[in-house]
Amino acid sequence: MIKFMPIFIILAAAGIRLLPHPANFVPIGALALFGGSYLPKKYALTIPLAIMLVSDIFLGFHSTMPYVYGSFILISFIGVTLKNRVNFTNVFLASLTSSVLFYLITNLGVFLSTNLYPKTTTGLLDCFIMAIPFFRNTLLGDLFYNGMFFGIFALAKRLYFKPAYQTT
Repeated sequence: MIKFMPIFIILAAAGIRLLPHPANFVPIGALALFGGSYLPKKYALTIPLAIMLVSDIFLGFHSTMPYVYGSFILISFIGVTLKNRVNFTNVFLASLTSSVLFYLITNLGVFLSTNLYPKTTTGLLDCFIMAIPFFRNTLLGDLFYNGMFFGIFALAKRLYFKPAYQTT
């Protein structure tokens, strides 16, 4: 049963993305990090992208999708580096790194693939400044969902794999 726990967490994350939520407060970055940590590499990289693609069918496609999807692939690789080294500090630091990475890549994508900002240094700075509220939500969402996913899985493993002398 415990080996299927990551799959249940991933399916829950997929469903959450389709529910109403504050902008960028979604579990997909956390899902990529968690999947990278606990799934075989081919699934860790493909499952977040598949969930994004299926949910984007309902939510809509956009010009920055390559940047968004690319950032999730990189976040999955960060998760892969956590394998066998999952602890509070590492997950916290990986969450922060993932949020910053997503912010930088996706906002560069907005700058490059849209006409929202002039293609100047000032336009690039404006793009990043205007995205700060979204970064805040990304950071809070990643920390929250990583806490949930990694915490629930750690608790489930602890309860499932109790030493024999603790069972009553």
